[in-house]
Amino acid sequence: MPMSVDFKKRLLPALADIAAHFGTPFHIYDEAGIFETGLGLKHAFSEIAGFMEYFAVKALPNPSIMDIMQKMGFGFDCSSIPELVLSRQLGATDEKIIFTSNNTTDEDFKVALSDGGCILNLDDISLIPKLPEIPELICFRYNPGPRRTGNDIIGNPIEAKYGVSHDQILDAYRQMIALGSSRFGLHTMLASNECNYTYIVETARMLLQLTEWLSDELDIRFEFINIGGGLGIPYRPEDTPLDLAGMSSEIIAIYDAYRSKHGYAPKLFMESGRYMTGPHGVLVTKAINHKDIYRKYIGVDACMSALMRPGIYGAYHHIDVLGKDPASFPIEKVDVIGSLCENIDKFAVQRELPIIEPNDILIIHDTGAHGHAMGFNYNAKLRPKELLLRQNGSVELIRREETMADYFATLNFEKKILNRQ
Repeated sequence: MPMSVDFKKRLLPALADIAAHFGTPFHIYDEAGIFETGLGLKHAFSEIAGFMEYFAVKALPNPSIMDIMQKMGFGFDCSSIPELVLSRQLGATDEKIIFTSNNTTDEDFKVALSDGGCILNLDDISLIPKLPEIPELICFRYNPGPRRTGNDIIGNPIEAKYGVSHDQILDAYRQMIALGSSRFGLHTMLASNECNYTYIVETARMLLQLTEWLSDELDIRFEFINIGGGLGIPYRPEDTPLDLAGMSSEIIAIYDAYRSKHGYAPKLFMESGRYMTGPHGVLVTKAINHKDIYRKYIGVDACMSALMRPGIYGAYHHIDVLGKDPASFPIEKVDVIGSLCENIDKFAVQRELPIIEPNDILIIHDTGAHGHAMGFNYNAKLRPKELLLRQNGSVELIRREETMADYFATLNFEKKILNRQ
């Protein structure tokens, strides 16, 4: 279900005051909900020694949210230099960071292997000669190709740009052993926003089987497998939530069998982002215009620059109107739109909602992951602020809204010209 009952109980009674104080639009995140989800994930896999969640920073790259992850003992999954810097500013170093990039630059590698290092997760065998130094611990991202299918979002592995092919994976580790690496991990990610936990269970099974083959061929032992992220959330009220208990139970059984056979088992890592924060954030926006032509439009003061998913993916995000229960208010069918000069700038298309008046507050659910993080500045639109609803009921500004000064800052530079005559 979208936005939990407990989140609503914490947020909705205070939301009018919050909107009046901070101004709309804004994303607001629920600290208590994030803790509940994170601790639940830890408990579900507590029987696997060394289990570690590495929060996917790309989902919600805000230091205040990342600090919550650290308090639960989690690490960070990074895919760029700024994400590495954010993590290190919070004190994360060494094996508390996994750096999984693709199409990686020389500068990426230099930063990743400096300032305390990280677990380096290489995306391709061709990157090995580009390493500025050889890490003791190395991991490769595995792409099984036709041996597995991805889900609808992540697509067919054969078509994916990620990972080392099955035919190359043995040679990838062989090369790193020859260069001096002596500790090993194995990673993959085959599903995104998947609520059918079987995908995740089969990924764990596949990686453990692969470690058996690689270990036998190379006489090495794997310290961990990383089954990636991809744990889904129910965006629609009728969607079935991920069965975390069922998923963990089946993975633990696979681990027990592996341990009985080999006398040990690799640690289990995962890198959930959306599952950790997605349901615990909402975009709050105000109705400012009505337009009634071939269909009715409700214009709000946020636009696609604050939430791209409906526009680029056709994604559904549930919407509530503050103080208007659909069961007791008249309903009308509307498109909820922003002000961007793009026809896909819509938060909802032909959605049945309580009749909306100017200044009504709309709550767009499940924006706690890949919401603000995917924002952009087309039409010179500026991204909104981020707030955090603390467990004690206080509300904290954790990122201010962008300003025109921010937008124009990249036009303030020392002039450089290349004269070619």
